[in-house]
Amino acid sequence: MPTNTAVEFDEVIAVCRSLFLKKTKDYGTAWRILRPSSITDQIFIKAQRIRTLEEKKVSMVGEGIVSEYIGIINYCAIAMIQLELNETDPQEMPFEQVANLFEEKITETKDLMFAKNHDYGEAWRDMRVSSLTDLILMKVFRVKQIEDNDGQTLASEGVKANYQDMLNYAVFALIKLGIK
Repeated sequence: MPTNTAVEFDEVIAVCRSLFLKKTKDYGTAWRILRPSSITDQIFIKAQRIRTLEEKKVSMVGEGIVSEYIGIINYCAIAMIQLELNETDPQEMPFEQVANLFEEKITETKDLMFAKNHDYGEAWRDMRVSSLTDLILMKVFRVKQIEDNDGQTLASEGVKANYQDMLNYAVFALIKLGIK
């Protein structure tokens, strides 16, 4: 059966978007209080939990890795939104504005994924899910280092590009896990 990355990407994002928007209805934009480093740490916690579950093969709290990958995707979108907002922007944002910002970040990230897929020939399809987890963790550590360097880089991509890569790796993992 031929693969259609665009369709698969959209199916995974539909699941993530649905949860993100439901939580926005429930909680508003309480995440606006988080500093970028706190969002990075949330992504780290989720990726580290996935790695632990991959290694131990048992979950003590009943939730598996799928919900954690969904969380990584949504936190990456939040992080990219936060990068464009500042302290003077309101903490509570209108639902429609948040939904539009989410779509904007997902579209930008999907466009990047297609550019990289072209160059890499969809190599991710031959990777193990555990390798995608490790790549996410590596990107988290890169972001943490950039944050510790006050955002300064000498020869590296910025923070946003790393969030985009993490989001795409999490989408790839969910595709490989059969999430639709």
